[in-house]
Order: sequence, then C-alpha cells, then structure tokens
Amino acid sequence: MLDAGLYLGYGLIGLAILSAFVMPLIQILKSPSNLVKSGISVGILAVVFFISYSLSGSEITPSGTLMGITEGSSKLIGAGLIMFYITLVLAVIGVIYSEINKALK
Repeated sequence: MLDAGLYLGYGLIGLAILSAFVMPLIQILKSPSNLVKSGISVGILAVVFFISYSLSGSEITPSGTLMGITEGSSKLIGAGLIMFYITLVLAVIGVIYSEINKALK
C-alpha cells in the first residue's frame, strides 16, 4: 500500500511539473505581448544580477574554507545577497511611491 501511495505522489508531482511548463506556454500563445513584458522583466533581473556580481567580493573566511567554500561560490553568494538588497530597496521605494501616488489622487 505504501508503494502505491509513493507512485501516486510521484505521478502527481510529475503532472504538476508538466503543467507548470505547459500552462505558461498556452498563455503565451494566447497573448504574445505578455512574452515581451516577461522578456523585459527577465532582462532587468539579469542586469541587476550582473551589477550585483560585479560589486560582490570573493573573500573567504577561515571558517568558510573549512566548509569548502571557494572564491567562485563566495562571489555568487555575495552577488545573491547584493541582488536581494537591491530588489528589497526597489520594492520598498515602489510601495512608498504607489501609496503617495494613491493618496494624491
């Protein structure tokens, strides 16, 4: 009985993964203009990641060396943190702007 439940779970996960790829493709075919908007968003995120990667350092602490962190992984971790900080600040600015804009209307 346990095996049947596991196989059912695997099948449902596979169905969820398949639908996660197929449903957006159906929506893109219905409205190609949304593809352009999505492409612009992905491009902006790529630029923010490139800026974050350029700003991040590759220093390794002694405890990081013991955990097996290399210079490359340290740079990627730093880039991820800097990207998080940039998007957090932009989101807060966007919320403040929208609230002020809504209050003035």
